[in-house]
Amino acid sequence: MSTIFVASRSGDPKRGAWFPIGRLSFDCGIYRFAYTRGAQKATGFYPFTGMENFTRIYQSSELFPVFANRLLAPSRPEYEAYLRWSGFDPDRPPDPIALLGVTEGIRRTDWIEVFPCPVPDGDGRFRQRFFLHGLRHMGEPARSRLARLEPGEELLPMLDPANPADAAAIALRTQSGDRLMLGYIPRYLARDIGTVLRECLPGHFKFVVQQVNPDAPMQQRLLCRLEACWPEEFQPCSGDEFQPIPAAEPALCAA
Repeated sequence: MSTIFVASRSGDPKRGAWFPIGRLSFDCGIYRFAYTRGAQKATGFYPFTGMENFTRIYQSSELFPVFANRLLAPSRPEYEAYLRWSGFDPDRPPDPIALLGVTEGIRRTDWIEVFPCPVPDGDGRFRQRFFLHGLRHMGEPARSRLARLEPGEELLPMLDPANPADAAAIALRTQSGDRLMLGYIPRYLARDIGTVLRECLPGHFKFVVQQVNPDAPMQQRLLCRLEACWPEEFQPCSGDEFQPIPAAEPALCAA
């Protein structure tokens, strides 16, 4: 089963807190969407058109339009580049949920993002790839350095507790002599990655450049990867705001 969460900014569109407001999954050929308790806490959030009932589980054999519209259409000439920017092989396109999980489904017309919940890999480790945020707000030295990054180059985390938008914010910077800040880890990962950084021993986590996409829009310019230990009893996306509002979910298909 593939699952991603949907988040919305609450209140102030520039400084409001982000809340997970829904969960989208795909299993046995069926897409399911349920609102989470965060939707009841996010000030100013209104349910999606055609999905107004907070207590209902919506099901469809096709991806719901509100999410399908957040993916680039395969008919677009830049579609193959779009897949490559996200680290996918155009000859083996990913399923829509996997693609949404990397591209985040961001649109300029609203304050909705989608994101995957981290899960341990086959070796029981934390491995997550993500696009670095905030690149457009960095100065010219950082943008110039960005163009010279190499795949596999290691980046260093910087906690930013004084950040007015998010006290859990974590920036990444180069570790060479210039030590330039390049941007921020996506907010949906920051709290869980903060836990990883506190609980994994030094040398048991690293951030690396997955790839640089010089021809991509700025929000898809730098794809990074975190490789780390999976802390004991670590349970990401387990807070009350992540829990579905419906009392029960449909049974999954038999294996």
